[in-house]
Amino acid sequence: MTYHPLGVFDLLFAGLLLCLNAGVSIGFRLGLERTLLIAALRMVVQLGAVGFILKFAFEQGSPGLTAALAGIMILVASWDAVARSNHRIGDAWQHWGLGASAMLFSGLVGTLYCVTLLIGSEPWWSPRALLPILGMVLGNTLTGVSLVLDTLATTTRRERAAIEARLALGATRIEALRECLASALRTALLPIVNSMAAAGIVSLPGMMTGQILAGADPVEAAKYQIMILCVIAGTTALGVLLAGIGAVWLLTDNRHRLLSERLVSAPGQDATSVR
Repeated sequence: MTYHPLGVFDLLFAGLLLCLNAGVSIGFRLGLERTLLIAALRMVVQLGAVGFILKFAFEQGSPGLTAALAGIMILVASWDAVARSNHRIGDAWQHWGLGASAMLFSGLVGTLYCVTLLIGSEPWWSPRALLPILGMVLGNTLTGVSLVLDTLATTTRRERAAIEARLALGATRIEALRECLASALRTALLPIVNSMAAAGIVSLPGMMTGQILAGADPVEAAKYQIMILCVIAGTTALGVLLAGIGAVWLLTDNRHRLLSERLVSAPGQDATSVR
């Protein structure tokens, strides 16, 4: 099988399938037609723009341009991760900094590990290897970071009395918040665990499917998919662990007291903090 380039009419015919979504929304009065239209337009504009930007970056092969694009990807992913939370930990800058630092460290570690030790890209900063892998890593890590922060904030609000009782009895911040942190970590890691469990039986992941459609050997495509899933899983675990522990530190002080005023509802939710 050879690579088959898609034309404008191919994309238009693919877009016709979105009429099914619109039909379901109209038929059951879900009110999602406008949201669906905006999402579809954003998808086309964003992916089209990214395609041209990546083509330019691949042609230039500049380390500076690659670093700039990687930085933009990390910033946008960090913002997206914290924007999904229903509750904030600290003020907006503290909450964003917590998610951004966790994603920056874990994303760079996972991507560099992959391009240097696993793929052996030459040079290691080649945009053709680094940027797509960083995108896959960030796309999954942001979900985990968002879930761990939101779940930890929610469970801490609910278990506030029990946490303060443990602290009063001499427990450290980690001991007092251990159950909340464990629940948040479990929730954050479930999506990638489910993705790995379903890969190959329930679904063919995107990277493997793309390589097969481009004419790659299915066995080699499977090897690459296994590699990237392992990298994504490890990076997600590192990111959610850093974000979770950082959130515990932000919610407590050096005297191991719970700072409940730092549990704040995000805009659009109940605007009052815990008192």
